[in-house]
Amino acid sequence: MANWSKIESDAKSWIYTAGETIRQSFQNVLQIQSKSNPDDLVTNMDKETEQYLISKINETYPEHRILGEEGFGHDIQSLEGIVWIVDPIDGTMNFVHQQRNFAISIGIYEDGVGQVGLIYDVVHDELYHAVRGKGAFMNDYKLPELKDVPLNQAVIALNATWVMENKRFNHNLLVPVAKAVRGTRSYGSATLEFAYVASGRLDAYITLRLAPWDFAAGLILLEEVGAKATTLDGEKINLLGQNSIFVAKKGIHSTILKDYLHK
Repeated sequence: MANWSKIESDAKSWIYTAGETIRQSFQNVLQIQSKSNPDDLVTNMDKETEQYLISKINETYPEHRILGEEGFGHDIQSLEGIVWIVDPIDGTMNFVHQQRNFAISIGIYEDGVGQVGLIYDVVHDELYHAVRGKGAFMNDYKLPELKDVPLNQAVIALNATWVMENKRFNHNLLVPVAKAVRGTRSYGSATLEFAYVASGRLDAYITLRLAPWDFAAGLILLEEVGAKATTLDGEKINLLGQNSIFVAKKGIHSTILKDYLHK
């Protein structure tokens, strides 16, 4: 049986070390490349951070498997056994342009069930973390169970891309949502937006395209505070595929899904 307390402790130690290395890199010249398109950036720090984390996992838990955004892990076709899902820097564009609003993310699953989730806001030194069944925390502060608010008092994360004409979704469904809520925000880091919903800084987060390393840790945090997480169709999230994502306090999730997305 896995010792989840030790696994969490090791993961925390490694994520803090990786964060300190990233902070030290701010004074250096970054090597920047693009991936799928000119705006999909990857830096030497993304690669070096992932390689560091993977080396520590392999060294300490050689029987575990790893899915990493930058491709240094294993070819993962299933979530059988224990799988670490790693995003070394989520919000690379923010990292490059702003040196803030990015995070390191680690989600650890056993047979498809989330067991440990870590999201580290490097610049603000805020570690959002959870072990299944033991609650979610921001540093040493235990995050309370989420309480619903009326939709007109809600602040949601929604990128402007999805309320303009696009190829993925009928934006006319989301425009009324944006008008109905108190305010919208976009931080450019999915993992942070998950953490902000878990901590009550946001009431919901809607996006059209995320990969497993973007949501693996966040789903574990949200489970511990009573949030609802589905696709925009209200379906179960595919943990190994790209998904639309809709996470929110339960009442807000129900209202938006029923009254706006599925009219």
